[in-house]
Amino acid sequence: MTKTKPVLELSGLHKSFPGVKALSNVSLRLFPGEVHALMGQNGAGKSTLIKVLTGLYQPDAGSITLDGSHIAPKRTEDAQAHGIRTVYQEVNLCPNLSVAENICAGRFPQRWGRIAWPAVNAEAKRVLAQMDLDIDVTAPLSRYSLSVQQMVAIARALRISARVLILDEPTSSLDDAAVQRLFAVLRRLRDQGLAILFVTHFLDQTYALADRITVMRNGETEGEYLASELGRLALVNKMVGAPPDQQASRLDSRAPQTGAPVLRAEGLGRRGALHPLDLELRGGEVLGLAGLLGSGRTEAARLLFGADAADAGHVDMQGRRRRWRSPREAIAAGIAFCSEDRKHEGAVLELSVRDNILLALQARAGLRLVMNREQQQALAEDYIGRLDIKTASADTPIGQLSGGNQQKALLARWLATRPAVLILDEPTRGIDVRAKEDLMDMVRALAHGADGQGMAIVFISSELPEVLHCSDRLLVLRDRRAAGVYRRGELDERSVLEVIAAEPATAEAA
Repeated sequence: MTKTKPVLELSGLHKSFPGVKALSNVSLRLFPGEVHALMGQNGAGKSTLIKVLTGLYQPDAGSITLDGSHIAPKRTEDAQAHGIRTVYQEVNLCPNLSVAENICAGRFPQRWGRIAWPAVNAEAKRVLAQMDLDIDVTAPLSRYSLSVQQMVAIARALRISARVLILDEPTSSLDDAAVQRLFAVLRRLRDQGLAILFVTHFLDQTYALADRITVMRNGETEGEYLASELGRLALVNKMVGAPPDQQASRLDSRAPQTGAPVLRAEGLGRRGALHPLDLELRGGEVLGLAGLLGSGRTEAARLLFGADAADAGHVDMQGRRRRWRSPREAIAAGIAFCSEDRKHEGAVLELSVRDNILLALQARAGLRLVMNREQQQALAEDYIGRLDIKTASADTPIGQLSGGNQQKALLARWLATRPAVLILDEPTRGIDVRAKEDLMDMVRALAHGADGQGMAIVFISSELPEVLHCSDRLLVLRDRRAAGVYRRGELDERSVLEVIAAEPATAEAA
């Protein structure tokens, strides 16, 4: 595949924020008539790069050229004027307005100073016809499925002479049929000469659609490759930073003594988020969930906790069949969940360490929680001592603690409820090396109590050494479905990557 000149080229881009270097010497080339996949783990710099390209951020250094001419978009409107259009993961349209109004909003055809509604509807039909989509453009957008709404968002982007189309995780909420419909449209647009930047975490979708791949890691461009010349395992290695010949040693395969099954999930799934999943968790064991970002790890955790509603399958909790209507029901049944989003779904930064520790206990008991001030203080100080939380006092606002100590306080919050199942989603993210080691030791100590009477723990981490170190069994996920379950010692870092990168038929048979 050869192209004479890229339509868009980024060279030597740098972007820093206080204390963080988000982009360092980043380069990217987009050719007309190609789908270019942008791949990388969480924190690789993909989102920052898109914001620079669309004018939301200005780079500290580097250049952006469009058809050989330098451009410097300082706002979204500038990028759009150059023909750079973006469709984000969440459909940013108005469901109460008609399809035609959404497509033409801000640039309505007019006649005699008034909106010409017949022309608006005709224009919407014209743009949608280019995408082979025939729907009633006068109907409210809310009438249509999410996949059709995605098509409408793309049609709006293409209406004003788009030369570059950026799609940021457009398939994250779509089922397989909707994904294939979207891909058919994107291939048609590619064949018409459009340059498409496709940001995704899904390996299958990357190889089904992309002509070229750029990999980012730690804010830098790792490399640009033709999709036909880059194998799946090599791509995963480049994303996570593992050398191709990595041969990590296998961990101690001795399994701990476990108790009876505490939790079973059968066919648990949610359309567009997770394919039906079977899972068993026993008392006294750590079940690790491994996979790339977007593989379905967090989605599985949220379904187990009732934070998202399942539309398939059920959970058996200590022998009782359940379908959670809310997290409160899961908490009452003995499930605890430490979210990966510590700031927005975990710590209430303005409240004290003591109040943060008491929150889950209060949520479970509701108005029936009767603890005087002395009892609350004693409970908080007990867990502060047990988990060695570094704080001046229980009254210190949790926002003043380090990331590692905040994480310990959130763990204390759930331990105070004495859960049967503890779900930890990225518990070591953003904390220092020593704090990580302490927390992982704590996780195994909580699970491996005497005679299999320890806690049942689900441990999720993007860091393969961490999840291999902590887990007694490992469930590997890829592209929102289970790829295999393995006992401790059966996999090392390289073999986990091989499972993640396997062709779909191979992965399903694992």
